Amino acid sequence: MAGALLLEVRRRTQSALLVIREANLGSLPVDISITSTSLEVGSGEACTTVMLPAEVRVAPSSCRGLRCLPGDGLHLRLQVQAGSDTKLVSTLSESLKPQKSYVFYCQACGDIIIKEGKFLRVLPLPSENWSALVEEWCCHPNPFVKSKLHPQKHDCFLGDTFFLLNSGNELCVPGSPLYSPETGRHTSQSGSTLHHSIAKQMSKTKSKENTRVICKRCKTMLGETVSSETIKYYVTELIIRPSEESFSTVSRSQFVQSMIAQCLVEFSSAKSTFRFSIKGDDGKVYILVWLLNSDTLLVESLGSSSSHSVFTLFGDSLRPDSGPVATWNAVKVLYQPCIKSRNKDLADAWENDIGVHPLTFPSETCLELLLILGLSTASLPPSLRCMNSFQVAFLKM
Repeated sequence: MAGALLLEVRRRTQSALLVIREANLGSLPVDISITSTSLEVGSGEACTTVMLPAEVRVAPSSCRGLRCLPGDGLHLRLQVQAGSDTKLVSTLSESLKPQKSYVFYCQACGDIIIKEGKFLRVLPLPSENWSALVEEWCCHPNPFVKSKLHPQKHDCFLGDTFFLLNSGNELCVPGSPLYSPETGRHTSQSGSTLHHSIAKQMSKTKSKENTRVICKRCKTMLGETVSSETIKYYVTELIIRPSEESFSTVSRSQFVQSMIAQCLVEFSSAKSTFRFSIKGDDGKVYILVWLLNSDTLLVESLGSSSSHSVFTLFGDSLRPDSGPVATWNAVKVLYQPCIKSRNKDLADAWENDIGVHPLTFPSETCLELLLILGLSTASLPPSLRCMNSFQVAFLKM
């Protein structure tokens, strides 16, 4: 990769790290010119110019810490002026409003899952240990011990990574028969009840498959049935748009990054929790994630021998309308994969740590996230790929 540039801007500290990954950097003289609005790298007859985004301005006199790392390129730090009061994340509760009509689309294929969904109430669910807290703080028996928080017909309940809807709002039926653990009966068997001993012998995996809610068109898992009247949808599987807006496709990689980054930022802001175990709907831990910072602005150029640069984002080509310079807000994370029993001891330690919060997504989405993180790590200069035995990655917001 000739002429690659990576600029990592921290909004809070108004500082930036610039990495110039020029081919044959060690054997050729390199001229670096930095102005408040642009970066220019000249090597021999080749020249790469990058115009900074309008919201970023560099203080050229602040450049310091210049060093050349074999296999990396030139590193230097500088002070910048970047907008720090911009709200980077809009929460699901802010985008879903009562008394407003929405259309729910399958993110994978764009099929309409719920048409003209309108809610009288949009309410956040309590934390997962709310019942235990009631036991601790109440001087009388827990009045909610047998109560279930299920939405009524025009309710939407918001969780960390999902939302609950009443099945009365559902237009598309699941692609497989539903098994209700409460009645021990298949909905497709109209009145025939499975014998209790047979039901006990059914594998947990099979029962899980029977509660999966899938898109009728592309067969992607969208969520699962919680009860006969309640359906859980994962935020990584549906696109929600106001009825008056048209549907526009978003690449799967970009959507998964955005939604999971949003979950990390929302929860860390609300609970001051920065370590997360990413679990699948099968109960397995797939990834351990440590949120490092959420105020990053990234600019990356793969460069060429001309003054025009080709920009990419973790292997995804940018849209033609993104202009000569593309920038994106991102969160910086440390992570460890846990598939195939990797990092089992660390995963067990995090499982028992009250400072670690579990976030559950469909198992397929957890594997997609692991691939996205791996591609992000591979795109970084070698010296920036690891920190404190964890791997480093960025998730676009």
